Amino acid sequence: MKKENIEPFFAALKAANPQPNTELKYTSVFELLAAVLLSAQATDVSVNKATRRLFPVANTPQKILNLGLEGLEGYIKTIGLYRSKARHLMETCRILVAQHGGQVPRTREALEALPGVGRKTANVVLNVAFGEPTMAVDTHIFRVSNRTGLALGKTPFEVEMQLMKRVPPEYLVNAHHWLILLGRYVCTARKPLCWQCGVSQFCDFTPKTPVP
Repeated sequence: MKKENIEPFFAALKAANPQPNTELKYTSVFELLAAVLLSAQATDVSVNKATRRLFPVANTPQKILNLGLEGLEGYIKTIGLYRSKARHLMETCRILVAQHGGQVPRTREALEALPGVGRKTANVVLNVAFGEPTMAVDTHIFRVSNRTGLALGKTPFEVEMQLMKRVPPEYLVNAHHWLILLGRYVCTARKPLCWQCGVSQFCDFTPKTPVP
């Protein structure tokens, strides 16, 4: 994507959705962290379905610990990889209680020290909860960035670094939400809906199928 197309690309995304947000449901920073941890290789819909039952019962690190591992598994067993995610969440809660007074830390280093929390999860928490201009590169952002030519890279980290350089500062806080939603609903993996895309005029991708 040419440099001069980047600003209008994001301006169009902003005009269509001025205040984008995650589709995960949460009411506190800890609920957000737990939901993002559970969302790895799972849909937001499936996570929301489970946390709709879990959070009214246990929505703090101590309350999760009080459930016990089997109790927690019972609430999240509809989510893929639920056994390993339950172990990670329990251990994360132990660390939050023991080292952080039950609060979610605000630094990348402390977040990435939590079990099951990698760079992408940390970026989501830093951005959504604390308003930092981070870029959480998931499968949608990775695809959209490479397909459109916005940010080329062979790994999520490479794409993240390119996005941090190329996205205009005024769009950076919301950019990852716009790109995720674009990839989830329009710039889909197998058959991108180019004829429905509001930013196709700025994109490097040439549709492989005729436009209806």
